[in-house]
Order: sequence, then C-alpha cells, then structure tokens
Amino acid sequence: MHNGMAVIAIEEHYNDADPADLIAGGAAGYASDVLSHLRNLGEGRLRAMDDAGIDIQVLSLGAPLGAVNHQQLPANQAVELTRRANDRLAQACAEYPARFAGFAALPTQVPEQAAQELERCVKGLGFKGAMVHPLTNGVFLDHKQFWPIFATAEKLDVPLYLHPAKPHPAVADIYYGEYAHDFPALPGAALGVTMETATQAIRLILGGVFGAYPKLNVILGHLGEALPFLLWRTNMALSRPGQRSVKFRECLCQNFHVTTSGNFSTPALLCTMLELGIDRIMFSVDYPFVANQDGMDWVKTLQLSRNDMDKLLGGNAKRLLKL
Repeated sequence: MHNGMAVIAIEEHYNDADPADLIAGGAAGYASDVLSHLRNLGEGRLRAMDDAGIDIQVLSLGAPLGAVNHQQLPANQAVELTRRANDRLAQACAEYPARFAGFAALPTQVPEQAAQELERCVKGLGFKGAMVHPLTNGVFLDHKQFWPIFATAEKLDVPLYLHPAKPHPAVADIYYGEYAHDFPALPGAALGVTMETATQAIRLILGGVFGAYPKLNVILGHLGEALPFLLWRTNMALSRPGQRSVKFRECLCQNFHVTTSGNFSTPALLCTMLELGIDRIMFSVDYPFVANQDGMDWVKTLQLSRNDMDKLLGGNAKRLLKL
C-alpha cells in the first residue's frame, strides 16, 4: 500500500504452456530466468510483488496470441487455443483474487468470435478488458473487419490494451535489416515496436474508430509509445489545409490512457502529464521483462503531490478497470 492506496500494475505478463507449445519460438526467445518468471503464477510471483511493494497485477499473456496470428493458425484452432488460455488465467485469478486480475487474449483473426470471447471473458470470467496487438496476419486493427471487437469493448465498458508487436517483416527488413543482427533490440523495444504501436494508434483515430465508438477506451504502454511528445506537431500537421477533418488531439486525450510500463523516465512522465493529464496515466512495470523493483524505485524519486501519486499508483487503474 502507498498512503493506503493499493499499488496496481497493469501490464504484467505471464506465459501459458499451451500457446508456448504452438507458437514457433514463442518460449525459445526468452531468457531462462524470464521464462521461469513468466510461468510462475503462484508464490514466486507473489513474493516478487511483495518485495517491491506491488499489491495487484493485471495479467496478460506474455507470448502474445498476436504471434499466433502471424503463424496463421486455422481459425477454429486459434479460437480454441485462446479459450483454453483465458480459462487457465481465470483459474489463477480465482486462486488469488486479491492479487491478480486479467486481460483476455483474443483470436483477432476471427473478429466476430474474438468479440464473443471478449464478452465471455468479461461477463463470465470477470476479466477487466483485453490485450490486442497491431497486426493480424499483416492487417492493422483499424480495418472494419475488426470493428466488432471495438463495438463489444464499448458495450461492455472495458478497455483494450494495445500492446506492441514486431513490425511487419517487410517493414522490419527495409527499416532495420542491416542493423538487426548486431542490434537485435532495434526492431523490438528500442524502436520498431514503438513505431508500430504508435502507427496503429494513429490509424485508429484517422480510421474513424472513435467516431463510431466514442466511449471506447484504449490503453498504450511505455508512456504512450512517444505519442504525447509528438502530439502537438502531429495535431498541427493534420490540421493543415488539404487534410480531411479529424479531431486528433481530442481523441488521443479523451479515448486513450497510458501506462509507465518499461519507461521509467521522469521527463517523459512530465511531458505525458502536461499533454494528457495525470488522470490518464497508470502505473505499470512490464514484469518480468522489467524488474518490479526498478519500477517502484523510480516511483519513489517522483516529486508528485499525494493526490497525483495516488492516481498514478492505483486510483486511475481502479477507476478504469473497476477493480
């Protein structure tokens, strides 16, 4: 607890044995210690939370079913795989209801069934929303085939967490190819996945998703994938003559929330607060890819008012996710 407020971290990952077996390289790409932490949904994870001072984790699949989409599994196999993974996550949350909550995984390559799975998970399993990824078989989520997912999320009043995934292979090859061998993080966390996720967020706005679903809430990690820093210039450029009218700033500030996952930069946080406001920012670690203690040590250095700190560490997440 911080000042009596539960500390809630909302982009915290786990791995499920079933998807790991089916996703080529899904588990092999992790270091052994990270893989061990991903697979632990019991006392080991709780000890790591307690040692750092984290009360609640909102769990999401660490070997994302977005990777299943890239594997182009048959639709019925992807749907069944997702259901089994969500059911097992629900069991873990039920075992530790005061410590864990869940985001659903969705088989987005079958949008209608993905929407049904979201409804099943929220109404039947008590999940707090879903985690989705920018590309499904090379197609961005703003294409209208995926809009049933947005309609269902708005109807259920739960957010969609837009989690990074690797860029399209053609993009990765052109943009990063000759450097990716020596700097394998470049198409990943260093730059590539940030650009991919920011692009998807912008496409959701330009594609009219929030015009159709004005109450839809989307969460971005890593302090907004650089969009708060770019907000003024992007909005200015999209407001120039010759553009189709779009309420870019309004959408980003009213339909999006951001977390601190894996981005413990005080200047970046201050920029995000100035552009979006503290009510739109939630604490997250990105465990186990980032250590819990790193996140909490950083928080202790922040010069925020008690009210703003309470919002950051738990109040905003409690309100948005109805925890």
